Amino acid sequence: MTQEKAVVERQRDAGRTRTELLDVATEEFAENGYSGARVDEIAARTRTTKRMIYYYFGGKEQLYLAVLERAYAEIRAAERTVDVDHLDPVAAVRRLAEVTFDHHEAHPAFIKLVGVENAQHAKHMNHVARLVDLNSSAVDLLRGVLDRGRAEGTFRDDVDALDVHMMISSFCFFRVANRHTWGALFDRDLLDESRRGHYRTMLGDLVTGYLRK
Repeated sequence: MTQEKAVVERQRDAGRTRTELLDVATEEFAENGYSGARVDEIAARTRTTKRMIYYYFGGKEQLYLAVLERAYAEIRAAERTVDVDHLDPVAAVRRLAEVTFDHHEAHPAFIKLVGVENAQHAKHMNHVARLVDLNSSAVDLLRGVLDRGRAEGTFRDDVDALDVHMMISSFCFFRVANRHTWGALFDRDLLDESRRGHYRTMLGDLVTGYLRK
């Protein structure tokens, strides 16, 4: 093996190791919170050492922040797959809402991580400027669609993009986060596959109904 190939292979191994550590750390922090998560457990589950984790990330807090950053980057990346410029504003907003709906359902660990950080008053998140930039992009994307809708006379003039983002996020978050308590109280599983299409359409109708003149 040439020296160049050896370097590439080491980089690939490092990338795979880092990804595996983030995968397991995501589960550990989501299930046990920041205080309850154990770096030793993450090391054991990835068949590595605490020292190796610190080599890649620097420490427990840095690992947790890397988990948060990746979790938010994934939902923002999913939103960017929507070609909003080639959809009419109503269809674009509905599609963005559906992307959030699908993502939150498929990533329950993300919901738990957000709950963990809220329980800590976002004390870790406040120190990561990239998270602000990542999430501002979601609002900017919506703002562009809303501007087009207003210009076409389809959307109300008093609509705030951050409010729309909150409306979409709250519906999708509640459906996953409150699944068990809602089921205990009302005997209805919010993730019941037979009602999935109903809730997905309901979200789109709520958001576009709010926006229309």
